[in-house]
Amino acid sequence: MYLNKATIIGNLTRDPEMKTLPSGIKVTNFSLATNRVWKDAAGQKQEAADYHNVVVFGRQAETSAQYLKKGSQAMVEGRMQTRSWDDAGSGKKMYRTEVVADSVQFGSRPQGVASMAPQGGNPVAAPAAPAMDTIEYPEEDINPEDIPF
Repeated sequence: MYLNKATIIGNLTRDPEMKTLPSGIKVTNFSLATNRVWKDAAGQKQEAADYHNVVVFGRQAETSAQYLKKGSQAMVEGRMQTRSWDDAGSGKKMYRTEVVADSVQFGSRPQGVASMAPQGGNPVAAPAAPAMDTIEYPEEDINPEDIPF
């Protein structure tokens, strides 16, 4: 049994680039950055960023190019693939490892980014989103008799 599955949640490091293949299929490329945090042997907090090349085909390529921008958060599910080619200028063999996306889910936008209006539309400043890190719990206890089921 074999498994080639990648799930990445990160922020775009550049705007997506969409192209059309000779067959008419749309293809979009972008890069996601993911962060890692750990403590080293001395107990010091360490951080590092990893960068992932992503390729999306078809209708999702169109929507990704339309709605994602540099700094946008996205979750990509797909498979890892390495392709190779001969560089015309240097004659060297070149390699590129990328995630070929099966699905792309758009995440939260960074503060101050215009609304997700399609390109060419009139972007409107997005209202500040409420903080999603905190949950407000009721101060009083819930009476089980008040639950309607």
